[in-house]
Amino acid sequence: MNRKPNPSPPPRHRRVAGAAEPAPRHGLARVLSKLGVCSRTQAQALVRAGRVRVDGRIVHDPEAPTSTQRSRISLDGADIVAAEKIYLMLNKPRGCVTTTSDERGRDTVYTLLQDGKFPWLAPVGRLDKASEGLLLFTNDSAWAARLTDPASHLDKTYHVQIDRLPDADLLARLRAGIADDGEVLLAKSVCELRRGDKNSWLEIVLDEGRNRHIRRLLAGLDIAVLRLIRVAMGTLVLGELAKGQWRVLSGAEVAALKQSAP
Repeated sequence: MNRKPNPSPPPRHRRVAGAAEPAPRHGLARVLSKLGVCSRTQAQALVRAGRVRVDGRIVHDPEAPTSTQRSRISLDGADIVAAEKIYLMLNKPRGCVTTTSDERGRDTVYTLLQDGKFPWLAPVGRLDKASEGLLLFTNDSAWAARLTDPASHLDKTYHVQIDRLPDADLLARLRAGIADDGEVLLAKSVCELRRGDKNSWLEIVLDEGRNRHIRRLLAGLDIAVLRLIRVAMGTLVLGELAKGQWRVLSGAEVAALKQSAP
């Protein structure tokens, strides 16, 4: 009985030694944001308005795959080049929101950066409206992602004023944590800083950042937060930076933060 020969397997495509890896591609709006042009939301509006060209062609889809390395991108006829990498810290005051614009007309953190003449900078994490203190901004998305990756366990230190005088049991319960909305919320470390007659200040360190982590943790133990100030991230401390003021980080500070988030 004659048997048909087995068909030859399809040829495998092998990368030629020394050949360049394909350039990564992202949605056009994200690329504009990564290049320091504007926020991703603003970029989406620019693309839909037909103001952005890729390799000479108008693109209306904000999610069109685009290479930051291989594509020539222009806005209103002017070519876009990657902005210089900027890293800065702001002492965020209570009452302003961490967003580019607010539909309710509230002050935003970007109002405080207006005199800096920077390219588009994104916040590295957030502080809610009622919280204060150290907030980082950068246009280096890889650096920001490293700092905010939950796997990095970057320490973030807060000084928190609460509506009572703590005892050893309360501090132990904060370290043990609570379950809230399907998440376990706990403090990596906590200690008392000082106390008055009816309230006190705690230092709380987190090595993960869930939404409104400290406020939810304390609320779960029936404790009210009177003030919440972030005073350090990794090796970087807020120090004497005045409320509402910002400063550019040094190269050593940028590198040390990166080392703090392995």
